Amino acid sequence: MKFDAAPLADVVRFAEAGRFAEAHETPWPRDLRAHIESGYFERPPHNEILGPIRARGAPNGLILRHGELVASWGDTRQTDFTFSVAKSYLSLLAGVAVADGLIGDLDEPVCRTVDDGGFDGTHNSAVTWRHLLQQTSEWSGTLFGKSDVIDHNRSLATEGRGAAKGEQRALHAPGTFWEYNDVRVNRLSLALLRRFRRPLPEVFAERIMCPIGASNDWRWHGYRTSSVEIDGRMVESVAGGTHWGGGIEIHAQDQARIGLLMLQRGRWDGAQVLPEHWIAQSVTPCAPNPTYGLLWWLNTRRLRYPHAPEDSVFAVGAGGNLTWIDPRNEIVAVMRWIDPAAVDAFIAHVLVAL
Repeated sequence: MKFDAAPLADVVRFAEAGRFAEAHETPWPRDLRAHIESGYFERPPHNEILGPIRARGAPNGLILRHGELVASWGDTRQTDFTFSVAKSYLSLLAGVAVADGLIGDLDEPVCRTVDDGGFDGTHNSAVTWRHLLQQTSEWSGTLFGKSDVIDHNRSLATEGRGAAKGEQRALHAPGTFWEYNDVRVNRLSLALLRRFRRPLPEVFAERIMCPIGASNDWRWHGYRTSSVEIDGRMVESVAGGTHWGGGIEIHAQDQARIGLLMLQRGRWDGAQVLPEHWIAQSVTPCAPNPTYGLLWWLNTRRLRYPHAPEDSVFAVGAGGNLTWIDPRNEIVAVMRWIDPAAVDAFIAHVLVAL
């Protein structure tokens, strides 16, 4: 991976955290297709898989401190789907769009620069880029065969057990109500594609992954229904997660590099890959949900993970896929397929090692 090697004493101290993570595997089965089709997220027919999906591998991960590798477990070059961690990567792409002037103002209605019918009407025309990035848009419609109603009343705390999920409710004014909604995140992905007019994986590789020395092992997929015409050619709009298949396949080593880019506030080897002000905006809590920024999870008042410092930032995907960024202690930790119920205890193990 080419991260600097840590002193042996540091490696010994952090080894227990790695052993703990490896011993606490997610309860999800290895067969991800069967898990989704079983109705974990929602009942048929709304659980229809539209994008690529395959079985996951074993738990793995790593811990960096001061950019040095202090612990690793499992196969950290095992490429797996990472579910909603992809949402945080869409946030990075939005930062590139802001830096390039493709998004002039986050508080500008998206309809002013994206004219594809998706933001027509009194309600949707009020949706801004900030609303989409904060998951407060309340965007309404059907995209790629999935209606936003599928994720109405969704509760991540009761994922797979929320009886009211998918029941249509009255919409709130954009910007006033927070709801985790994959259809709306996919609408953001399509809007970014309209602005870049290039496949988002190309932009991600060129502007994020290549500058930070990432591998070529990752892939970012959309759905069989998500290709749109851009300047006379069909381009696949990528998914902001693996809820219905698709999304990002990536390994822990590349995810650690992305986490380190966030820790360094957008800088890498002396170059400003992303504007520092974008990183600051990304980790600013939104009013309806103080534990959420611009598609990044926050630990405001230690509400999410009590053992983690309050300024911790997380990219989180279902099934126990997390990148933890701890600016106070200069830690980046990547967890693949850890039991979500064990994450706070893992964090405690890491902090004890300090």
